[in-house]
Amino acid sequence: MALDGMWRSLKPYLFMVFLQVGYSGMYIISVASLKGGMNHYVLVVYRNSIAAAVIAPFALWFEGKTRPKMTLSVFFKIMVLALLEPVLDQNFYYMGAKITSASFSAALYNILPAMTFVNAIILRIEKINLKKRRSQAKVVGTLVTVIGALLMILYKGPIIEFIWNKGRSHHGSGGGGGENQSHWLVGTLMLLFSCFCWSAFFILQSNTLKAYPAELSLSTLICLLGAGQSAAVTLAVERTAKPWLIGFGTNLFTAVYSGIMCSGVAYYVQGIVMKERGPVFVTAFNPLCMIITALMGSIILAEEITLGRLLGALIIVIGLYFLIWGKSKDHLINENEAAIGLPKVANDAIKTTNSLDDVSVVHVHPDKN
Repeated sequence: MALDGMWRSLKPYLFMVFLQVGYSGMYIISVASLKGGMNHYVLVVYRNSIAAAVIAPFALWFEGKTRPKMTLSVFFKIMVLALLEPVLDQNFYYMGAKITSASFSAALYNILPAMTFVNAIILRIEKINLKKRRSQAKVVGTLVTVIGALLMILYKGPIIEFIWNKGRSHHGSGGGGGENQSHWLVGTLMLLFSCFCWSAFFILQSNTLKAYPAELSLSTLICLLGAGQSAAVTLAVERTAKPWLIGFGTNLFTAVYSGIMCSGVAYYVQGIVMKERGPVFVTAFNPLCMIITALMGSIILAEEITLGRLLGALIIVIGLYFLIWGKSKDHLINENEAAIGLPKVANDAIKTTNSLDDVSVVHVHPDKN
């Protein structure tokens, strides 16, 4: 029983760390493929088609009898989810990452927890009481995370040499001026819009799961509809068949890995954790992806790691700790309220039954004693 309770408490954290490692791999291989000439519209179509094909059998097997009835409102939400994540988020992310770099795009995505937190407050999904310490921790953690991300974006500093990249030629994330600087700005704006779409996706997914609590089926439908919408966009933009021919090398591996790990598995795992902890908790782990991606990008792609990026990463980790601590306290309080809820209801029922207002009156006929 103790091990079972420990696993339940650690499962959300382990799942989210696992996803961040998976996302880091996707950032590295996708940037390598895109800079090698792969079309990002085609990548999105293949990625979501593969994800739907892989997840669909599991959805049919495990949720065939428990899948809730599809309604028009749920279908409309799934259509919007497919537009937000597979179409808008992924395409704008790939375009922005191609212009900048894998480590820079992962660093900029550290704004995601703060953006989701603010959107959740606006939509009244997240409750804030500044008199409570846990709420103060969430607000402070969000602000610190944004400060760390801004530091990474605005301050470059000297390049830090590591053992594995000493003496190698580095690939920066933004040029010094002129055309490179304008391209870097455009890439940053694309990544920011992508981040906003992903934040909206998390919040809408959390809402959709309440009406359609079938994670595997929902993931399949999002990927399937996302692939269809992306294919329509690709056919409108790319009029030739050449971009669709990706071969059997790195491009195919990128599509398969991104589809299985970062679309199918990610949507399912996020749905499980989100039902228990909410969308803010899910996005709070995104800074870990930045740290892993920066290290992998430095080793594999010879991307530079600057002092500003390193200092920003340390600040973000501090903000992440505050935000997760506040969310963990929220979860403990919710569990305690749920635990004491049944006895309280039972006592109220006993008190109500013993009150004179609820005494049942039995009518006896006059001819009976």
